[in-house]
This record gives sequence, C-alpha cells and structure tokens, in this order.
Amino acid sequence: MSNFGITTGAERAVINDMLDRNRAALTDTARGLSEDDARRRLVASLTTPISLIKHAAAAERIWFQRFWAGLDESECDGYSRRDEGTFAVGDDESLEDVIAEFERASQRSRDIAARFDLDDTKCRPREGTVSMRWTLLLLIQEFARHAGHGDIIREQIDFPTPNRSY
Repeated sequence: MSNFGITTGAERAVINDMLDRNRAALTDTARGLSEDDARRRLVASLTTPISLIKHAAAAERIWFQRFWAGLDESECDGYSRRDEGTFAVGDDESLEDVIAEFERASQRSRDIAARFDLDDTKCRPREGTVSMRWTLLLLIQEFARHAGHGDIIREQIDFPTPNRSY
C-alpha cells in the first residue's frame, strides 16, 4: 500500500479507506494536546481542536444513525441534531473521551454503511435524494476540511509567533 492508502481496486474499498484516512487525520490534529489547549478558541467561531472532533462524531450520527439507519434521536449514541450543538463539549469530557466517542460513532457508521450498496438511495428533505456513495464522499469532504481547520489551529497553538527571518 502506498502512503496514499488504497489507490486502486474496488470502489468501495477505496472510498472506505479515504474516509478512514480523513477520520484519522482529524483526530491526529488534536492528539497530544493538553486539555486546555484542546479547548483554546483561536477563531471567532466555536471551533477548537476538541470541538471539531465532537462535531465530526455528531456528523457520523446524523448521516448514518439518523438518516441511513432511521434511528430516532433517543436511539443514537450521542448528539445528533443539525445545529451549533454539534460543537458543544462538556466540561467533564476529556480530549481522550471525545476522540473515543468519535471512534465509536465512526465504527457504528461503518457497520451501518456496510448494509447498503453504494447506489442505494434515500430521500432527505434538505438535500433531496442521495446515495450511500454521495454520503460517504460528503463525509470525506467534511472531515478533510475539518482536518485542515485542525491543522491550522494546531499550528497556532504550537507556534504562536511566526518565525520572520525576512
């Protein structure tokens, strides 16, 4: 396997690998941070290293538990509403807790997604008819974007003063 993961072969394997690589890239942006640094707000929004992972766990539940599995909110293993609450991290939640929550939600998503073919579709009022393929690609995009946000925030935490040698 290359440094880019699975680059040829069955479409499902390539998509699943890319999604898992983006999941890992997101959590890697926060691993090793102190609890204080994981909660540091360096931008105007609710975005912090830990809140990005919390939000990603909610996205997993919204798309796979609520939408594809058809579970009621009370049946989901955590927050699953589409609102700003997806970024909310409790004072009693550690970075390790939130990463574990995301990993559990991701595994449940894998299990749910495996029950569907890539071409299976469902109708969602906001997006219209979407396929499992589209959902997986959406989350690849979502987690890649948030991993980029996490990279920038991590750089701000680790190197708050740029080295300007010019």
